[in-house]
Amino acid sequence: MSDRRRWWRRAAVATLLLAAALAILRLWPHAPLRERIPLSTVITDRHGAVLRITLASDAQLRLWTPLEALPPALIEAVLLHEDQHFFRHPGINPVALLRAAATTASGGPKLGASTITMQLARLLSRRNTRSLGGKLRQIGAALWLEVRHNKREILEAYLNAAPYGGNLQGVGAAARLYFGKAPADLDLAETLALAVLPQAPGTRTPREVEGDSLRAARLRLYARWQARHPEASAQAALVTRQLKFDRAAPPFAAPHFTTMVLREASASPLSAQGRGTGEPIQTTLDLRLQQLLERRLKSHLAVTAREGVRNASVLLLDSRDMGLRTWIGSADFFDAAIEGQVDGLTARRSPGSTLKPLLYALAMDQGLIHPLSVLKDAPTHFGPYAPENHDGGFLGPITAHDALIRSRNVPAVQLAARLANPTLYRFLKSAGVALPMSERHYGLALTLGGGEVSPLELAQLYAMLANRGVLRRAQWQLSSREADHAALRLLSEEASFMTLDILRDNPRPDEAIYRPSRHRITPAWKTGTSWGFRDAWTAGVIGPYVMVVWMGHFDGQSNPALIGIHTAAPLFFDLADALRAAEPKLAEVIFRNPPRLAKVEVCSASGDLPNVDCPQRSRSWFIPGVSPIRLSEVHRRLRLDKRTGRIACADAPASTVREEVYEFWPSDLMRLFAQAGIPRRPLPPAGDCGAAGKPDGVLRPPQIVSPIAGLSYVVRADELGVKTLPLQAHADAATTTLHWFADGAYLGHSAPGGLLAYAPVHSGRLLLTVSDEQGGSDSRELLVQLAD
Repeated sequence: MSDRRRWWRRAAVATLLLAAALAILRLWPHAPLRERIPLSTVITDRHGAVLRITLASDAQLRLWTPLEALPPALIEAVLLHEDQHFFRHPGINPVALLRAAATTASGGPKLGASTITMQLARLLSRRNTRSLGGKLRQIGAALWLEVRHNKREILEAYLNAAPYGGNLQGVGAAARLYFGKAPADLDLAETLALAVLPQAPGTRTPREVEGDSLRAARLRLYARWQARHPEASAQAALVTRQLKFDRAAPPFAAPHFTTMVLREASASPLSAQGRGTGEPIQTTLDLRLQQLLERRLKSHLAVTAREGVRNASVLLLDSRDMGLRTWIGSADFFDAAIEGQVDGLTARRSPGSTLKPLLYALAMDQGLIHPLSVLKDAPTHFGPYAPENHDGGFLGPITAHDALIRSRNVPAVQLAARLANPTLYRFLKSAGVALPMSERHYGLALTLGGGEVSPLELAQLYAMLANRGVLRRAQWQLSSREADHAALRLLSEEASFMTLDILRDNPRPDEAIYRPSRHRITPAWKTGTSWGFRDAWTAGVIGPYVMVVWMGHFDGQSNPALIGIHTAAPLFFDLADALRAAEPKLAEVIFRNPPRLAKVEVCSASGDLPNVDCPQRSRSWFIPGVSPIRLSEVHRRLRLDKRTGRIACADAPASTVREEVYEFWPSDLMRLFAQAGIPRRPLPPAGDCGAAGKPDGVLRPPQIVSPIAGLSYVVRADELGVKTLPLQAHADAATTTLHWFADGAYLGHSAPGGLLAYAPVHSGRLLLTVSDEQGGSDSRELLVQLAD
């Protein structure tokens, strides 16, 4: 008896040790089985709709579906068909193995004896298990899996790795690509089909309709299913029908966007949580809006193709969270004729005049203008650079509001020349625009599209206006909070508000026939056309959205039809109207009024505070303490000699004079008025006062416009005394002659607005002075530098 007790005691100890060893092996930290299975990358939109499924690293299509997301009927059907004793065996079924071995040895048909665990072991190791050695290794691997993982983990891994024909593996991928459904939405016939397919994927792989082998296996399983579930007999007609399989290609929506997402996810570890792990990468894109704008774009290009315009890129950004809602990189990703796989939204192109709103906002912040400030649209030289307007003409005095809406080039360049701390170049660099060359390389032409930006960069700049001057980066990943952390204020709330307020007054290109609906969101928008008619742009803010439209050719081909207002703007409003129709509740983003913004009455002719003689007045936004508000000097009351009509002398008796109000315009603007056929009453000549003194009503002194203040004039040593620069000044219309001096030395004379060529004879600093006949003068320092 003592020997028997010792034997039982030893057996008990051995059992306990074995149990402890198994528990330690089970509890010892180990990687989940899903990490051993290469998975496809799934990219979804913000609502979970699948945009794209990529191949796994082993060129298979696998979508990880957690066990709890699979319908119980599918799990039961798989176990019924593959391994009824799965939850009761240790990874192998000894009875089935012995029966299969005996049948094979006796020359009978081969019987399957592999459990689900053994099948998973083969799928993970990818070994040949047809030989005896391979089968033994498979058995060992199955036992090891059972030791290290619980049954639910093993079953989940198998269902996500089971072969379904071709490069399709796992029930998640099979359900989606064969039936266009999630596994939870399968009917009983489809469930049984997916249960029997992995047993013989080579012979049972369906084409368009179910093959005989698959149908027979499915009906055999249905018979066994009815034995367990008699109520399933009611579905006989549904189950016994011949199934149709529509093996769809993996989703490939928004191809340029998903390609960008995969690139960004690979480059940023923080953004790669779904890259090949089975976890979907949920993006900010809205597939419904993407498809809507794609359809409208295709329809629009069918019309513009007659003018040779067949390609466009469209970006839609939600300024509230900076999420990218629509990303159309080209008109057709698969059209080689337009180089459709090029992503136009990241390509850098000349933006034309689309940067002007940023320029005007900067000028407002630097106290150079307010919306009704009057600017000069007149011939102007900036050293050798003489900007022109797109129509080749000049309008004379024009408000900042109208100059921006009408996209006048000369006033914009004049403003750019006056910007400081920051200049437009420095502003764009701080906003993240990748300008590769130096500021000197671009010069003032940067204002008119002399640099290159991408539509994505442009959208971020317009979103900054929509967000009241705060720059945030566009986001492609829904869970990202980078935009909140990287917020940077580059413009004031006031300047951003005033700029968008101006752009909302920009009339639609179809204004004459457009009939607005009750949905009243007014886009704030601006067009752009690159030099040589290579790019047509429209960018704008539509309620909470920022949209950028680019039209052109990726190879830079010129086309006279590529004009922003004629080509891109109609597409912009076509898409904007579709967007507003799709979202009837869309509304303007509500902001509080900027704290420092106020309104003031100004003289309409000058944009300055009206004096008593100003006849027409308007109200303008301005920033107290910043905006340039002074008393208007355009309208002045003159005392005229009743007899001669000339300006009376200062000491003329009151009984001999009468008073009249005249407009005092600079000479260059008076010439423009005359050229445009706009009548302006000329100023009367001054009276001959002799020794009595000056005529009443002193004229304004002349103002130097060339050379530009702060400009360095660079010449080679052999060009001193030869190479000239133009001297130019403006004066009141009554002034006839201007005299020029350099460090007190007389250079010559010119008419107001006329040019005098001057060739410096030595390098260094010199003082240029211009004087009129009344003694008024203006001076400007010029630095002459020798080129290296």
